[in-house]
Amino acid sequence: MNVFALTFALMLAIVLLELLALRHWRKEAIPWHEIVFNLNSGHILMWALRGVEVAMFGWLLTHANLHLVDRLPLYAQWLVAIVGWDLSFYCMHRAHHRWPLLWAVHRVHHQGEHFSLSLGIRNSWYSSLTSLLFVAPLAVLGLPLELFVAASSFHYAVQLYNHNAFVGRSGWLEGLLVTPAAHRVHHATHPLYLNRNFGGTFLLWDRCFGSYQPPRDDVPLVYGVPGSAASFNPLLASNPWLAAWSWPWSRAGKSDAGWQISGSYIACGAVLLFGWVIYYVQMTGSFTLWQQWSLFGALLAGTLALGAMSDRQRLGWWAWQLLALGLPLACGMLLGLRDTAALVLSALLLLHGVLGWRRAEVVV
Repeated sequence: MNVFALTFALMLAIVLLELLALRHWRKEAIPWHEIVFNLNSGHILMWALRGVEVAMFGWLLTHANLHLVDRLPLYAQWLVAIVGWDLSFYCMHRAHHRWPLLWAVHRVHHQGEHFSLSLGIRNSWYSSLTSLLFVAPLAVLGLPLELFVAASSFHYAVQLYNHNAFVGRSGWLEGLLVTPAAHRVHHATHPLYLNRNFGGTFLLWDRCFGSYQPPRDDVPLVYGVPGSAASFNPLLASNPWLAAWSWPWSRAGKSDAGWQISGSYIACGAVLLFGWVIYYVQMTGSFTLWQQWSLFGALLAGTLALGAMSDRQRLGWWAWQLLALGLPLACGMLLGLRDTAALVLSALLLLHGVLGWRRAEVVV
């Protein structure tokens, strides 16, 4: 398994393990519709656009490189990568909260009301594109591409950890790093906590620029964005202006009366779709262009179908049924994907689709 596919697999595993632990030890009811949204928003298209960000960084390295960093000793290059990327993230994150256009992108992340590891995956599809403006100076200074990718991956892993639900206070680390406790403050809606703790890994930037707020035991932690649209469809969340259009999946928060399907069924579909994403990432180098774009389109359609089902729209269920039948057939007959992983995933997808006929049309 390549490093990117392994990263996706580990990310999915720890998200699910945390949810199971919350259910078992804290007896928490899991908001599956929100978890499905988090998983859906954090894979295929968002990471494709992350590839665009990396490609543009590489282009700047080729055409605007001042060669100030790549001439330094390797240890110094790593220091610039780790510290410089974190400072760039702080500036970007603060701008996301201050500039209306960037907030329209970033607000998706803050709409989540369940603070858990899956919230660390929840993002607008376009979040990586907004990063380029802030990391561009690193390319101009000559930070090598491989160090940029490594440093950003390290910091994203730290930020995933900072969304976990179990770690309370972290002792002396609270004064140095952005811990889960400090990041809960950032997500909370209380006026004292608004627009605070923008840092990604190091607390230094918040302390230097006056945006640090320590957690307080007497201030409640309530998450979300008050007044935001109640849609679980990542297409609408990343493109809120679509809600004004008159087409079937543009009805944010509008369900088909008397119809729903269980959140656990949709969650199983989301996990299964994430398995297909891992397969896609693992096999990308082996695909023909036709295979790659066909499977990419199917995975994107699957995220929209699951989102529409979470919004209690029958159209999403029918689209999922079509995918559950069509994707296995396409893999076997049109795309020629007959390896063990594709066969297992196809069988599970077909089974999930069949089970859907017994779980739908629940009148409430």
